Amino acid sequence: MGRHCLPGRPPVPLILRRSARARQINLRISQLDGRVTLTLPHRVAEAEALAFARSKESWIRGHLAQRLDNVIVAAGTTIPVEGVPRRIVAASGRGVVLAPDRIAVPDDAVGARLQSWLRALARDRLAAASDHYAAALGRQYSRITLRDTRSRWGSCSAQGALMYSWRLILAPASILRYVAAHEVAHLAQMNHSPAFWDTVKRLHGPWEEQRKWLRDHGHSLHRYRFQTD
Repeated sequence: MGRHCLPGRPPVPLILRRSARARQINLRISQLDGRVTLTLPHRVAEAEALAFARSKESWIRGHLAQRLDNVIVAAGTTIPVEGVPRRIVAASGRGVVLAPDRIAVPDDAVGARLQSWLRALARDRLAAASDHYAAALGRQYSRITLRDTRSRWGSCSAQGALMYSWRLILAPASILRYVAAHEVAHLAQMNHSPAFWDTVKRLHGPWEEQRKWLRDHGHSLHRYRFQTD
């Protein structure tokens, strides 16, 4: 529908869009980029939506103030690897080296080099976890792909193809394993029925804590910017 603005200091950009499925005005703030979106039913006028946004101004500004700033990955930056904070330092050799409290990266193209290395590590960890849970389930998956997804941490297609966000390597190892168990469970149950969650529990054990961590902290994994373009 277009872009509008909530006046003030600073002004807050608003995105208005219509949806045939909307039954009332829905206000959403993206945890990833702070975008404020108002979804309107077709019968609601733009003026009514903007008035609704003004009535929620203090709530909107409060949530925006709590957003974590983006982190540009470079020498001296601290990032989590498998949930453990590591400080990026210059490598003496040509490869990336992981230590308990630091990660050594060659000076050239630090962000791009580290992102490539983290993707490879994520593939290794996710493949191992997927193999483990698939064997326990007695099912096979067809392939694994990694992406930098923003709306989901993983998926499983009807053809048995598993997809994961490579940023799971930044989360604690238990979170990565939970997501792998969740997606592998879809090989047997292509739904989120009680039978599906029973399968997740059989493969992984209790999963509620890991799911809550993703809901509460998962957005923070997207704050790390490995390339500046």
